[in-house]
Parts: sequence; C-alpha cells; structure tokens
Amino acid sequence: MGISFGSINSGLPKDIVQQIVEAEKIPVKQMEARKGKIEDKKALVGQLTSLVENMRGEILKNKGARSLREMKVNTGENTSVTVSTDKNVADPGKYSLEVLQLAGKSSAITNGVEDKDKTYLGVGYIKAMLPNGDSKEIYVDEEHANLTGIAKLINADPSLGLKANVVNDGKDKDEPYRLILAMQETGDGNKAEFPYLYLVDGEVDLYFDEEKPAQDAKLKLDGFELEVPTNKVTDLIPGVTIDLKKAKPGEEISIEITEDVQKIGGKITGLVDNINNVLKFIKEQNSLDEKTDTSRTLGGDLTLTQIESRIRTAVFTPIITDKGPRRIGDFGITFERSGLLKFDQEKFEAALAKDYKTVSQTVTGSYSPEGGKVNGFIDMLEDAAKTMLANPNGALQTRKTGLQSQITQIDRQITNKQRAIASKEEILKAKFARLEETMSKIRGQGAGLAGLAGPVNPVQQLG
Repeated sequence: MGISFGSINSGLPKDIVQQIVEAEKIPVKQMEARKGKIEDKKALVGQLTSLVENMRGEILKNKGARSLREMKVNTGENTSVTVSTDKNVADPGKYSLEVLQLAGKSSAITNGVEDKDKTYLGVGYIKAMLPNGDSKEIYVDEEHANLTGIAKLINADPSLGLKANVVNDGKDKDEPYRLILAMQETGDGNKAEFPYLYLVDGEVDLYFDEEKPAQDAKLKLDGFELEVPTNKVTDLIPGVTIDLKKAKPGEEISIEITEDVQKIGGKITGLVDNINNVLKFIKEQNSLDEKTDTSRTLGGDLTLTQIESRIRTAVFTPIITDKGPRRIGDFGITFERSGLLKFDQEKFEAALAKDYKTVSQTVTGSYSPEGGKVNGFIDMLEDAAKTMLANPNGALQTRKTGLQSQITQIDRQITNKQRAIASKEEILKAKFARLEETMSKIRGQGAGLAGLAGPVNPVQQLG
C-alpha cells in the first residue's frame, strides 16, 4: 500500500505517488496487450500444427500400395468354408474348391459308467502309442480311480499331446458317462493308438468302446485333388486362409478374391477430410474484413500460403503410371470454388474397379527399375507435411519458435520495466516523505516566529 500525503503541508494530492506510478505502467499494459496478440497467433499455429499432424497420420496409414489396399472374398451362399485374406500377400483371382473330407484327430471313447465321480474304476494304467512311435503309460491310483480323476491325470501331462473329456452321451440313462481321448492335432502325421486300458478291482470294467483314426483333409482345388493335415488351410493360395467347415463331395465352391473398392474409397474419404480440415483453417484465417483484427490472426501469413501451395501442387501434378501421366483429379479428387477439395467416391471406386493398378500408382506411386520410386499423390502430400512439421527448421516449428521468441522478449521488457517502476516508486515515496517533513518544519518555524512578535498595540498603529 502506497504512502498518502495530505494537503496540510505540501498541498499535493494524497495519491500523487500512485498517480505517477500508474502513468509509468501504461507502457507495461501496452506490452502485455501486444504479448496477448502474439500468444493468440502462437495458439493458432499450434492448432494448425495439430491439423497437419492429423493429415500426416492419415497419409502414413495409406502411404504404400499394400497399406491402401483392401481385399474382399465372395463365396456365394456357401457354408462349407470360410475364407479370409492377408491384403499384404493375396492377389485377386478366382478358384474352384471342393471339400471331399475333413481332417480328423486320433480319438477313442470308452464304454459308459453310472457316475463320473463316484463310480470306482480300479487302479492300474492306460497305455497309448503316440504319433512318434513312443508308448506312454499313465498310472491311475485310488484317488483318481473315476472318470473325472483319469481325465485330470491325462490333461496334466502335456507330453502326451492328448485331451481328455468326460461327456454325458445321453444314450444310456443307466450308464451315461464316457471318457473321450483325442490327440490335439489332426492329420495322418498325428495318428495315435489306444491299445490298453488296464484297471483292476473296479466296480465296472472300463474299456475303449470305439476308436477313430487321424486323417488328412481332402479337397480339390481347380480340379486337382490335394491332402492337407488340418482344416485350416493357409498354403494353397498365397495370402488366403481357408477354414474347412463341412465335407460336401460333388459340391464345387467358387472363391473370388477382389479389391474391396468400397473400403479403399472410405480410406480416401478420410484422407480428403483431413486435408480439408487444413484448407478450411487456412480459408478461415484468410477471410478478412473491416472488423478483422489481423494482429491476432494468421491472415496472409506466409506459412499458410506455403501449405496451401504444396497441397495444390500434389493435386495438380501429373503422376507417371504404366498407362502414362495421370492426375489425382482424373479419379475424383478436385478443388471446388470454395477452395476445399471435393471427393467423388463413386467415380474413384469405378476407376478402381476398372483399372486398379493405374489408380493405385497415381495415389501411392510406383517403382521403376531405372529410376527407383516414382512419387504418387500421397507421397507428395507426405513430403509437404513432413517439411512443414520438421523440427527445428520446418515452417510451422520455425513460425512457432519466432512467436515464442517475441513473447520471451516482451516478457523480459515487462520484467525490466516493472523493476524500474518499483524502484522509482520507492524513490518517489522517499522524496515526498522528505518534502512533507520539510514543509512541516517550515510551517512550524513560521508559527514560532509569529508567536515571538506578540500582539500589536492599536494605539501604536495609529501613531
């Protein structure tokens, strides 16, 4: 709180120091106002940077021909198989498939018993001949001498490669519970035998009632009969996985693999939306009128001009393809009068369906044996975004750094000015305090002199 001076001694206003200090603060307020405007610009540069980063993220997701590509499979109304593709490996094509036989596991099922937990089956061992020719014996003690216990013993030994399950077959009400043993792998190469089930002193005898041998799946691909060890086939058609569900000899399944033009079109829609977000921001900043405060916006900023120019270059530059020069505008991406991009997805998808390779080369570029990589539309966009975002010399980072430098300089000036004002305030307080003290002494001295003179005799005054 400042010292107040009364008008009794010096005759000056009580808040004279405060008035002087406030006058000294006017340049500080002006600097703070200027700093606020620069901070607004810096915030806008940050917003633009985020938009360009989002655009680049969408570009990178679709930069390569394989990244952009999407595949789809058509098998009609068939339910015998399901087919999936790896878009990075699979190629379009048509195939004919016939499922003659499904792959099976070596398995065996026991006779039924009354209770899976209470029926005592005796102690002894189970012997199995494994696919590698080794024999394996599993010993059964009294604690595990029931179906549930035997299943636990088998499942506890991973070296067997066996899986045991207790089932209720629903066929025999008196003895419904059975034990099923099965190898975990299918195919002729995983055949096992279950020759012995030797248990003594049980309430009932337990024996293998039925066995099924392992077998390969059999199928015809384009008329050629083949055998595979599993029902999940991955090495018949490159990049294609076929899950065999049912065996239907005599029924041919048509498998057609094509580019999924709708999904690819959706990816380009996402890319164009992100580009338009950048262009829309630039347009809004450059929309000036008599009310626009250009000191707080990026209107006319060189950085905006550079970004817009690079995007326009990517749209209008011809791309060398196997069919000759093509522009992305030939396939549905064009500028509107508003300055934003318009994407005709139907035109793009129609072009993809007609000539996928040419459209793909235009979008993602291609490789030439003589000249290496030929940049496509996305490559040019990526180069533009990368250049703008580069740290520390990219246009956006440079602009942000420049604005921050101005803010830092103003902060320094404000600090120095505030320090000078504080010092001046202390000096003024001291000066006016001394002045008040001096005036007080002068007034006191004047009063003393008047007292020494005493009262004046009126007769003397008349002379």
